[in-house]
Formats: sequence, C-alpha cells, structure tokens
Amino acid sequence: MRAKDTVFIGFTLFALFFGAGNLIYPVTLGYQSGTSYIPAIIGFVLTGVGIPIITVAAISFFNNGAKQLAGRVHPLFGLYFTSLVYLVIGPFFAIPRAANVAFETGVVPFINGSPLTLFIYSIIFFILVYWVSLNPSKLVDRVGQVLTPALFIAITGLVVGSFFLLNGQTIEPTEKYQTQPFISGFLEGYLTMDAIGALAFGIIVVTSFRDRGVKDQSQLTMKTLKAGSVTAVGLTSVYVALGWIGTKMATEGSYDNGSAILAGAADVMFGQPGSLLLGIIVGLACFTTCVGLTVACGQFFSKRLSFLSYRTVILIVTLISLAISNIGLNSIISYSIPVLVFMYPITIVLIVLTFLSRKIPMSSNVYRGAIALTALIGIYDGIIAFGIEMPAVTSLMSQLPLFDYSLSWVVPAFVGGIIGFLINVITGKSHRTAYE
Repeated sequence: MRAKDTVFIGFTLFALFFGAGNLIYPVTLGYQSGTSYIPAIIGFVLTGVGIPIITVAAISFFNNGAKQLAGRVHPLFGLYFTSLVYLVIGPFFAIPRAANVAFETGVVPFINGSPLTLFIYSIIFFILVYWVSLNPSKLVDRVGQVLTPALFIAITGLVVGSFFLLNGQTIEPTEKYQTQPFISGFLEGYLTMDAIGALAFGIIVVTSFRDRGVKDQSQLTMKTLKAGSVTAVGLTSVYVALGWIGTKMATEGSYDNGSAILAGAADVMFGQPGSLLLGIIVGLACFTTCVGLTVACGQFFSKRLSFLSYRTVILIVTLISLAISNIGLNSIISYSIPVLVFMYPITIVLIVLTFLSRKIPMSSNVYRGAIALTALIGIYDGIIAFGIEMPAVTSLMSQLPLFDYSLSWVVPAFVGGIIGFLINVITGKSHRTAYE
C-alpha cells in the first residue's frame, strides 16, 4: 500500500468530520475566551480532535464497527446506542444544525432572517436534500472533493485577512472562561459531535484500508492512526485559525452564534462580496453534509428495520430535520447540549475499555459496570445542562472527585469496572467478554 493512500484516506476522514459544528464552535470559543484563548483551544482540540481520532482507531479492532464495539456491553445496548448515535448525527441535531448554519451564513447577512424566511428556506433546502439522497451516487463525494478545499481556502483567506484587516483587540474572557478555560474548552469540544460521528465514520476508514490489502490487525490500527494524524493536523489548524478570528471579532460587534461571527468577519474584511462567497461555499458544504448524513441514516435504519424502505427512511429523516431546523440555530445548540453531555462520557469510557481490553482481559460485566455508573452520572449532568435544578442530588454529586471540573463520571466509571471484575471473580466466570 502506498503512503499517499494513507494521506488520501486522512483527507477523506477530514471531509467526513468537517461540518457545521467544526465551523461555528471554534470561532465562538475564540469570541468568548478572549485572553484565555490558548488554554481554552487546547481543551477544545483534545475533545474535538484527539478523542474522535482515537475513536476511529478503536473501531479498527472490530469488523462490524460501532455496533460490535458497543455490543461488548450487551448486544441490545450495541444496537440501541448505535441507533442513538445515528439519530444524533442525523435528524435530531447535526442535519438541522448544518441547515441553519447554511441559512445564517448565506442568507441572514443579505435579507431578513425571520422565522418565515427560515421556514421557506428550509423547505427548499430539504426538498433538495431528499431528492439528491434518493440516488446520491458519487455526487456528494465529487462535490465534496471540490468544496472541502474551497472552504479550506476561504478560511485561510479569512485568517490571513484577519492579520491585516481586523483591528479588534483581545478582551477579557466571558464568565464561562474566566476560572477554568481549559475545562470549558474541553466541554465545548463535545458540541462538534465528532467523537459521536467517529463511531459511525470509523468503519468507512477501516474498510478503505482493508480494501487496499491491509489485513493484519496491528498494521490496520497503525495505518488508521497515521491517517488520523493527517486529519488531526487539518482539524487542529482550522480550529486554531477560526478561534483566532473569534478573538479579533469580540470588539467588532455583538453576535449570537458562530455563524454570525464568521459572516461578520467576512463582511468586516471583504465587504458583501466576501460574505457572499463565504455564504455560498459554506451553504454548499453544509448541503453535502446533510445529504451524506441522510444517506447514512437511510442505509443504517433500513437495514435494521426491514419494514421500512430506504426511501421511506430518508423521507422521515428529512421531515424531522425540517421540523427541528425551524426552531433556530441557538435553540438547536441549547437542546443538543444535555444529550451530548450524556453521550460523550459513555463514548469515552467505551473507547478506553476497548484499548485496555487489548492488554487486560475484560468481561462484559466490566463493561456493564463501568457504563452503568457512567450513564447514571451522565443522566444527572444532562438534566442539569437542561436547566433543571436538583439541589439534594447536586449536594450528593458534589462529593464526587472532579465534580468541579464537570468530570465527576471518571471515578464512578472506574469503580463500576472494578465491581464488574469482582462479580466475575465471585461467580468464577471468565474475564474475557462474551461478545467478541
């Protein structure tokens, strides 16, 4: 296998990850973190780049991707958790978010961004998404090969322009980034959804290597990590650059979200022509992302729900996405946070256990114990993130280590795994998982 094939697969993985969240959250982080930008962006890169790449590497251990990985807890957990992954990166969050980013970047700067305008836009947008998803063939790949470099060039232009054309000063961080900028950036990285997406995209990368003759397990994992390093360099460069633009835009005006900041930066530096070009590129990139995710959901659910055809599934996906997109970008971001706060720790624990199990025999009870306690803490964190106060429970949870850093699930996950191990010792069962 040629070295350039690994680089090409790394570019493909970059294109799979690079969506709406990769554009709006780094620039928002820079806008809000100000003088605390460096520790904040380091935390963001850890969860927004590091964990997704490691997740893809973990998928290389399994022939059937995320379903088999999560199936080490229990086959039904593997099915349900993977289904939730596709719903999150599909109609519930990622697709409506991408549609809104396209709207806010390409439409709002030029016309009234009213609810009626969003409704009309979303109808047209999702009719086209449904139509293309019926027979996507190579369209998304071919267009993506053009749009991803074009978007990268546009971002490079913004970054270069920011050094000469943005005169804004870096300001003091907002309250969110004043005391724990690294942890705030770490948690903000959840919002990219890339670790969740990696559970679905990982099998694509692994299959690409297998199709090129890589069969040895250790070599497959190493090749996956090398391709991931290419992706990591690209994503990190984009995140750092966009975050820098955000820091310079803090004194240029007041913005509600990352799309507005990005559009504002293009307008400040290059006027309406720059805003128009950026809007078109971002809009088309978000469109191809929506088509790709719609197709992925259609293929996944039509295979597992035999009574639903592919055509029916993508119709349902586009209708749900259309409905949710009309609540607006800020609302989508707000209600996605509790779900991601719940799912990310589970994903991280699954990945850690997967790598540990390569050296230490682990039964399904170890997985179950660790995931059960992680999920329990995740439910609490999700409810709090949703805005529901529980003083009595919070008083109890605050006794957990790392509570002040929003990482109170770490020790319970470890304890849950130990409990699962002890159950095996007491019952005399094998320490090797029953769901290899």
